[in-house]
Amino acid sequence: MKFFYLSTFILFLILVACNNSKKDDLYQEIESGAAEVADGYVGDQSCIACHKEASDSWQGSHHDKAMQLVTEESVLGDFNDSEVSIDGVHYLFTRNGSDFIVKVTELDGSLNEYKVVYVFGFTPLQQYIVDFPNGKKQVLRITWDTLEHKWFHQYAGDEIAITDWLHWTRGAQNWNTMCAECHSTNLKKNYFVEKDSFHTTYSSINVSCETCHGPGAQHLRWANSGQKEGNMHMVLGDNQRSQMNMCAPCHARRVKLTKDLIPGIEFEDQYLVQNISSDYYHLDGQILEEDYVYGSFLQSKMHGLGIKCGDCHNVHSNELKMTGNKLCLQCHVPTTYDSPNHHFHKVDTEASQCINCHMTGRYYMGNDFRRDHSFRIPRPDQSVDHGTPNACNECHQDKSEEWAAEWVVNWYGKERKPHFSDFLLLSNQNVITPEDRKKLNGFINDLNYPAIARSTVINNLSFTDEEQLTSLLTALNDSTAIVRYNALMQIRNMSPQDRISIARKHMTDPSKLVRIGSAQLVVGFEGQNWSETEKLQLYRAQEEMEEMLFSNADFSTGRLQLGDYFMQNNDLKTAIKHYEMALEMDSLLFPVYTNLATAYSINQQTDKALETLDIWIDKQPDAGRPYYLRALLNFELGNNDIAEQDLKMAIDLDPGDSRSMYNLATYYYQVKAYDKAIIPAQNALQIDPDNGDLKYLYALILKESGQIEKSNRILRELKVQ
Repeated sequence: MKFFYLSTFILFLILVACNNSKKDDLYQEIESGAAEVADGYVGDQSCIACHKEASDSWQGSHHDKAMQLVTEESVLGDFNDSEVSIDGVHYLFTRNGSDFIVKVTELDGSLNEYKVVYVFGFTPLQQYIVDFPNGKKQVLRITWDTLEHKWFHQYAGDEIAITDWLHWTRGAQNWNTMCAECHSTNLKKNYFVEKDSFHTTYSSINVSCETCHGPGAQHLRWANSGQKEGNMHMVLGDNQRSQMNMCAPCHARRVKLTKDLIPGIEFEDQYLVQNISSDYYHLDGQILEEDYVYGSFLQSKMHGLGIKCGDCHNVHSNELKMTGNKLCLQCHVPTTYDSPNHHFHKVDTEASQCINCHMTGRYYMGNDFRRDHSFRIPRPDQSVDHGTPNACNECHQDKSEEWAAEWVVNWYGKERKPHFSDFLLLSNQNVITPEDRKKLNGFINDLNYPAIARSTVINNLSFTDEEQLTSLLTALNDSTAIVRYNALMQIRNMSPQDRISIARKHMTDPSKLVRIGSAQLVVGFEGQNWSETEKLQLYRAQEEMEEMLFSNADFSTGRLQLGDYFMQNNDLKTAIKHYEMALEMDSLLFPVYTNLATAYSINQQTDKALETLDIWIDKQPDAGRPYYLRALLNFELGNNDIAEQDLKMAIDLDPGDSRSMYNLATYYYQVKAYDKAIIPAQNALQIDPDNGDLKYLYALILKESGQIEKSNRILRELKVQ
């Protein structure tokens, strides 16, 4: 039979057309001082007359200098014929008249010359962008340290091959995909799926007034009309929700739901925030990789109490409103918290600073120190049990975690207040006791805890018995969109009938994120036996899903997902096209090899399927999965001896691969090698003791081996006559 295994990526993608309107060419007219351009954007000069104080604060800020054209003033790096070699790559920085030139000798010896066309940022580092074919712009890996005045590599110490997705010429450092939306105003990515090309445009080159407050044309008309009241046609950010919608789109690790960012629109109508995944956070939710602040802030008690960005930061200058503990003492009583009775350290020392205990930080991008905005209490006791970091040992590195935990007990007693991190840690355990699972079921729907933590726990768990399913179904009615969405994603494991029934109820959810989630449950369903009104609701949810899919098609993972979608809909030709493009974008995205080989096999392109698996084995020789898939394909072709060896290799590489053991035992059973069949069958059952198919196969092998009573006992347990 054909082997068929789709990746665990979300299987809900579809190809949509990109409509390139002629008005795209208008987007940069603002640079020449046009009074009003496409989409109502009018430029910063129109704002200054009435908002000079805000404008003065903004000028020179990180937002102002988020992206700049190349000038003598904007380029801070040393281009005076300076040379440097880092991680096996050689660079020469030079000038050609007014042009700034970088000559790069790569690891493979190839030499290329590039002209810098844009600069990114100004402190503590500055990056440089060059032009590539098909409208692509790439961010050089070599970066200027503006504090120490030297060139350095991000990801220092890594030799990155030119074919690797992480190489600066590939997708990970593509400006259009990874950077542009949050460094310019009214950014239109304009990605063409068929051509893998861009026609990216913007209204203002940097993060300007209209980036946050929205297009200003209507506001100008309101202001010039002399009105003092009514709708000002401006995104104000005067409460937490409004301000989060302004700041979060660019200060969050997230997935796009829409093609273009619209200022002020609800976050969950434009993005899906990344859960507290162990890929990006420590298991307790502390920062690990870049989370861009929002995901951390959603965890915090501050967020729960309504604190907004502008309470601590000047939103125009990006600077803190106050220095030292004064910032925190806006809300926290000084005599209680700014005291040795609370922090147990000498006053006016680094150890007495609130942020050093409650906002630990990490360096990103080589030299950019950023603090954790989850504002947590140090928990060295969790460090002892789970290996998570804590503020105490970050300072007292010569002491043990047990030492730190004992001091916390001495100062504050043995009891720790309930905290969502306890449940995050619990949900990440390999074995969860029935008692602990009851706690997690309750946590999911406990509104006293952050929604992002509850949605993460939902994502971490499986839901099988009645009590678990009851907690999941309750979460479908949660007050927050991310909890409802993550609950819907768990419904994917239910029967088609149940998925359709549940999706039907959420097609008209007020949040676009949840409507998309409902559409994901019923990919391929056309609303049979639904009313015309319900079919229209389904169609609209599917349209929103399609917009999301297109919005991520310039990622290699997006192409993988497009392939998965067309595979689901039996459009093998289109699926193969997107899988091949995914590998062209990132040859180390290994789940693609599984699906591409599957598609080739189903499409009767056996040689292509074998070639794909061979390439995978060459690139990831320690992986058992390609050997398993190649074995299945060789069984199809009648190459049983080769298939047998591939299954053995798959098991050697992955001793927990019960699937390969099952197939090997099945093969031995079919060729009547019953003595050989018993061992892989027994080993598989040790790994997966509740698997009914394994038990049945083992019973058949025992019967043919003469162990009739033992076989019958298993068959009776399975209720098989």
